[in-house]
Amino acid sequence: MRRREFIMLAAGAAAYPLSTSAQGNVRRIGVSAGGRASDPESQAGYQKLRQRLGELGWEQGRNIHIEYRWWAGDPNVADAQAAELVELRPDVLLAIGTPSVEALRRRAPTLPIIFTVVADPVGAGFVQSLGKPGGNITGFTTFEPEMAGKWLQLLKQAAPAIRRVAAIFNPRTAPMILMPSVQAAIPAVQLQLVPAPAHNAAELEQAISRFAEQPDGGLLIFPDAFPLVHRQLILNLAAAHRLPAMYPFPSFVTDGGLMSYGVSITQLVGRSADYVDRVLRGTRPADLPVQQPNEFQFLLNLKTANALGLNLPPTLVAQADQIVE
Repeated sequence: MRRREFIMLAAGAAAYPLSTSAQGNVRRIGVSAGGRASDPESQAGYQKLRQRLGELGWEQGRNIHIEYRWWAGDPNVADAQAAELVELRPDVLLAIGTPSVEALRRRAPTLPIIFTVVADPVGAGFVQSLGKPGGNITGFTTFEPEMAGKWLQLLKQAAPAIRRVAAIFNPRTAPMILMPSVQAAIPAVQLQLVPAPAHNAAELEQAISRFAEQPDGGLLIFPDAFPLVHRQLILNLAAAHRLPAMYPFPSFVTDGGLMSYGVSITQLVGRSADYVDRVLRGTRPADLPVQQPNEFQFLLNLKTANALGLNLPPTLVAQADQIVE
């Protein structure tokens, strides 16, 4: 089986009739998410979750009650909110982002946890293996090591003059697999890698501004809740310093960023509803293999490219799944 081949889920709601207890009682779902409640990206994920659960026979206020918490890129808030969610005694927990999983598993070592937007569940110790997760945790990953090379190759094609690239990440929230993967891919594109850690908005501004003092630079933004929450600041800094940047999620490009390659958070949250459904119907997380990404999207913003003075090769433009003009 190919690495990214999607392991087909078993049949949907029709094949799993609700148990008597589920029909007679409202089931509780606790959700921990890394974004801001006011962010359209966060709301899109929430609506996608509700939509997919509805298609599977679960409706908010009728047979399920969803308790949603957004921790806005701050892992300290994630831990406090995890305690709140566990006190509600949910039937299943949905953890969006690595810090969400870490916080919930500390607070609820036996409750079923479905994760999504997690880069390295094996390395983080969440599961024993992708095929046989074991324990009470399983879910959907968002990253494969070869993506690091793809990010750098696409950025270099868009801006061949760059010689340096700053990797923007929060050490407290970014999965550790990301940096080794990027370091391994750097020699092939002949770029100097400059790690640029930041724990808050002030450090983020300082890191990018300091990096921009030297010429021929570009940015690589790691896929994580922290840059997603601060994406407008990152976009403003990239524009102000005229830095070509590769972003991890489509929302960066639709909001004005140059380019992105990766998965849609909204779609991943929607996919996670299938496993939430399975657990509510009695399947153990240990029996649900971890699902890897089954679709990657490449977005280009031509308006931003023009503003940066980039003459994008037609071959690069032709690779884009979506063009923003």
